[in-house]
Amino acid sequence: MKKVAFYTLGCKLNYSETSTISRMFEAKGYQKVDFQENPDIYIINTCSVTENADKKCKKIVKEAKKISPNSYVTIIGCYAQLKPKEISEIKGVDAVLGAAEKFRLIELLDGFAKEQETKILASEIKEANTFNNAYSINDRTRTFLKVQDGCNYGCAFCTIPLARGKSRSDTIDNILESAREISQTDVKEVVLTGVNIGDFGIQDGKRKEKFEDLVRALDEVEGLDRIRISSIEPNLLTNEIITFVSTSKRFVPHFHIPLQSGSNTILRKMGRRYLRELYEDRVAKIKSLMPHCCIGVDVIVGFPGETDELFLETYNFLKELDISYLHVFTYSERANTRASEMEEVVPMKKRNERSKMLRILSEKKRRKFYEENLAKTFTVLFEEDVEDGKMHGFTENYIRIAAKYDPILINELKAVTLSEINEKGNVEVLEPEIVFESHSTINSLNN
Repeated sequence: MKKVAFYTLGCKLNYSETSTISRMFEAKGYQKVDFQENPDIYIINTCSVTENADKKCKKIVKEAKKISPNSYVTIIGCYAQLKPKEISEIKGVDAVLGAAEKFRLIELLDGFAKEQETKILASEIKEANTFNNAYSINDRTRTFLKVQDGCNYGCAFCTIPLARGKSRSDTIDNILESAREISQTDVKEVVLTGVNIGDFGIQDGKRKEKFEDLVRALDEVEGLDRIRISSIEPNLLTNEIITFVSTSKRFVPHFHIPLQSGSNTILRKMGRRYLRELYEDRVAKIKSLMPHCCIGVDVIVGFPGETDELFLETYNFLKELDISYLHVFTYSERANTRASEMEEVVPMKKRNERSKMLRILSEKKRRKFYEENLAKTFTVLFEEDVEDGKMHGFTENYIRIAAKYDPILINELKAVTLSEINEKGNVEVLEPEIVFESHSTINSLNN
């Protein structure tokens, strides 16, 4: 029995796909082991959103060969699709598989026998036109359920359409089947994931279903306690979806909505499909229905043409917006994107200074959001994350909780009253007995 280990870089979508591929190996009789357990085969699932992700891939390969010098190393994922030749030249890599091939790697690599030359199996991205069902299980407290893949948007800074192909989705019926399978496990929270999940519904190149219909159908699946929507574009987050989440049985009050810039000038240069006024409207709608809702924001600093004045537009827009935290990305040039050829390049020193300013703002926003919710009651899903005698978890509205360690609470839902913010920025709680409450019950407690 050959031993196989997996390593995942990047997004929730990658985690869902790695988990599914690992189950394919186990079904074929391979033994899944940890990275350090001298495996015969390594599968490294890569990201290529930033330059750092590329560097991380090289480092992981180096570590793998230190641990198991004779292992067979296979690289899959976005970086593998974008730069297969470059990866094939990394010392220790045996095979590189593209987006159309990665779910067939057991068949294509046939026993994982080493050859003199690195094997490159990476078709043109137009060949990645089928949807491969995926969800993570037994890897984390929450499950990542893939509902959509690829993207048709073509933003100026983004390589994802080149790495994952055109937008395509599973059917609602297939997703419900996966959700029911998950509901038979001890998973308490499902996170819907994809490249552009609001664009859900395209099958065989035609729009056949809508994301709102998927959300409504999933809300009826018995046995799922919490469902969380991962990143969704503001122009695809409709009033109907927001209103439904505000009263749903299972969908939690948490949205992660990419902004990328608070300057309409930069949004147009980026090729985004909305302006800041629409974003402001989305936030206002959410907060009018769910004042305790958590809103996360993606923002890119240092995009070509972002002057000091335009950056301050973004900073001041975010400062006044009723949001909860930021994910700040320092712009980095990516090959074969329109942005990489744009003039008015922002010096890296300035990009880093702007990133620091927004990260400080993010901490202030997060603390303010936590303070607004103190003395309220929420349900925490506790994780196997223990530090200094404290265990951690997240409320349905994504507040990170710290409580005295109790092993019986791991992967359990517990209603708690938020007490105070500790020195590490987490919220301490008053601790009643474990109870299992629905999202709608907690909503009623807060209204």
